[in-house]
This record gives sequence, structure tokens and C-alpha cells, in this order.
Amino acid sequence: FEADSPNMERFSLHTADALIERSNTNHEHDQPPHLRLRDPAVPESVNLPQYAGPESRYCPARVYEYVSDENGDPKLHINAQNCLHCKACDIKDPKQNIEWTVPEGGGGPGYTVM
Repeated sequence: FEADSPNMERFSLHTADALIERSNTNHEHDQPPHLRLRDPAVPESVNLPQYAGPESRYCPARVYEYVSDENGDPKLHINAQNCLHCKACDIKDPKQNIEWTVPEGGGGPGYTVM
């Protein structure tokens, strides 16, 4: 597939959904977030202009996405409930701005086919 083709987008979305479903990942709704930004300004001030927002591409589960705020400006949104605990964000973020901690309550992936 071409990287910018509609087929690649459908393939990526299908793959992410399958990963989330097969991982049996469970996050309790009342637990503190396990993904935090050390500096909340870095995604929009550094990563988006200098690196084209890599957070939205390196995560296999689409945890990180840029959405428009009330002014129409891009803002990083974290969908922590989708996290597969692969730690790609901890490794790949160009400014090491994402702090990944172990979720409370024994949540996380429950791979059964390994």
C-alpha cells in the first residue's frame, strides 16, 4: 500500500482495532492515567511542527491523536483506554515527553494466544 492511500488508512484502522481486541486489554475507569506528558506544550510546539506529530503514527493502538480544539488548533488527545502497553511511546517519542507508568489494579493486556 502507498503510505497516503485510503487503503493504507483502512488497513491501519483495522489492524489497530484487531490489536486492541486480541490483547484483551482492560483499564479500570477510576484508575489514575498511566500515560502523562512531562510538558503538555511539547506535542503542539515541537513534535507537530518539527516531526509532523509522530505520536499519531508510532502507536499501534491509536492512543495518540491530534484533534482540533475550540479555536481549530491541533491539540494532542490521549486515548489511554486503547493502550496495549507496548511502550512504543516511551521509546519513540523524539523528546521523551511521554511518561509511561504501570497501570494500577493489574490491568493491561491479557494475551491468550501466546
